[in-house]
Amino acid sequence: MSGSSLDGLDLAYCQLTPQSSKWSYSILQAETVPYSATMHRRLMGLSRLDAEEVAQLDADLGVFIAQSILAFVEKHALKNVHYIASHGHTAFHNPSGGYSLQIGHGATIAAGTGIPVIADFRSLDVALGGQGAPLVPIGDELLFPEYEYCLNLGGYSNISYRKKNERLAFDICPVNKAINTLAGQSGQEMDHNGTIASKGESDESLLEALNKLNYYRWSAPKSLGDQWFNSHFMPVIQQRNDLPVQDKLRTLYEHIAQQIAASTSRQPGEKMLVTGGGAHNTVLMEIIRKNSKVQIIKPSELLIDYKEALVFALMGALRSLNRINSLASATGASRDSSAGVIYQI
Repeated sequence: MSGSSLDGLDLAYCQLTPQSSKWSYSILQAETVPYSATMHRRLMGLSRLDAEEVAQLDADLGVFIAQSILAFVEKHALKNVHYIASHGHTAFHNPSGGYSLQIGHGATIAAGTGIPVIADFRSLDVALGGQGAPLVPIGDELLFPEYEYCLNLGGYSNISYRKKNERLAFDICPVNKAINTLAGQSGQEMDHNGTIASKGESDESLLEALNKLNYYRWSAPKSLGDQWFNSHFMPVIQQRNDLPVQDKLRTLYEHIAQQIAASTSRQPGEKMLVTGGGAHNTVLMEIIRKNSKVQIIKPSELLIDYKEALVFALMGALRSLNRINSLASATGASRDSSAGVIYQI
């Protein structure tokens, strides 16, 4: 898994066992492989690349993923790797235009590792009229049914829950994507534990402007991508050059917490599993708790950091069995599907 916050390549070696109403799982080994400065810069500049440069980066990222997997397998002496389930890195996501492109080509990974690869999990759903996102709800349904809500705080926040016997889901708002962008203005890669934001004050006019963005009035299913982030979200913040970065960050944290609260306001006391890199941000979590009625559950650090990688392993397992792994109730597609392209070796 490679998320939009560009923290690195998440690798998880997972054992999955189907049961009657849910699957059991174990994350046996996991680690995050950082990108080189060059690869990080190229991925950051994806939107400015021409078609041939994107194709080249697609191949180069596939080589990097393959090499990282081989090193991971050797380091941990892994013996039984049935498949590699690779999400890749999202280059462009425009479901209304009929496409969502994840780079890090599956054929390159398969050729480089000698292991069958399942990749390209979003395209079929988009072709069926869906958002191609969120895909994680199938994991919430089959791995974590004991929670009323499952919230991921990654580059973007997304949530899933059951309503009237359906699993519903949508992207809520930018999180680490925006936090890291603003932290960069202070010369930091991230706002570690919310240190920068803790020194600022929330600005009411900026908060109101962010909360008025049209996306928040749209009905689910809905999803976010970097194009929307760059053209709609960041310009609202950039207009406030009069504010110091710590005030912008503190306002952003309040915005994130308010949007999450608006997405979870059903019954007090319901449990919400919170994972993703943002769950490590103590200031952000405090503000989310203050705004929310639900009971916040933080699992082990292993699950916080590698839940999405685990879910894509599950999606690969389901695809290998030709079972449903993409839920139309979550994405808005015309039907459920078993998504993913299999590259056999």
